[in-house]
Amino acid sequence: MAEKVRQSIKEWPLDERPREKAMMHGISSLSKSELLAILVGSGNDEETAVGLMKRVLASCGDSIAELARLSVDDLCQFKGIGPAKAISIVAACELWKRRANDEMPEARRIMSSKDLYSFFHPILCDSPIERCYVLLLNNMNRVIDHVLIGSGGLTATVVDVRLVMREALMKRATTIALCHNHPSGNIRPSREDDRLTANLSQACKVMNIRLLDHIVLTDGAYYSYNDEARL
Repeated sequence: MAEKVRQSIKEWPLDERPREKAMMHGISSLSKSELLAILVGSGNDEETAVGLMKRVLASCGDSIAELARLSVDDLCQFKGIGPAKAISIVAACELWKRRANDEMPEARRIMSSKDLYSFFHPILCDSPIERCYVLLLNNMNRVIDHVLIGSGGLTATVVDVRLVMREALMKRATTIALCHNHPSGNIRPSREDDRLTANLSQACKVMNIRLLDHIVLTDGAYYSYNDEARL
């Protein structure tokens, strides 16, 4: 078995080579490591592309979600993966995350904190830094657009309420919602989060725009100011 791993993929039987296997049996017949091997194309002087990607996946608990958290620098620590291969993997993971929102039409209705979480989870769940988005809605609570309005460090981001209101006015939104992530995994809002919510709520009242909610999101949980009756 070890001898087979050291062989070039071109020396494998046709129905065991990832590309040929996909052509013969369909793309769904490929394992995660085989799919990733097609992306990277080659391994190193000790492993095939499949063997290399098996090792990368093993370091992530065989989880694509965990793989999506790795940066280009993280991936380049594996022998046989340089910047070009790492970027290919990161790009594939980003497409996987974006698919969730593409499957749900942009004009869908947002009626609850759960809807907000479902909308933003694919966008923010793997972000290593805090990012804040405003979701712009019409009077039927249908999505007009979502806009990144703040990006910061590991524990904080700065959001200018004036920019939020500007986006709402430009897109003629009658309702807005705010969402930002906590990379730490702690869903409890900070004092700065509280101040931002209070200031935004006041600005919305002045401009006659409804603030639907502000949620703090982590991968698997969220905190809703509306659900907690804090708006």
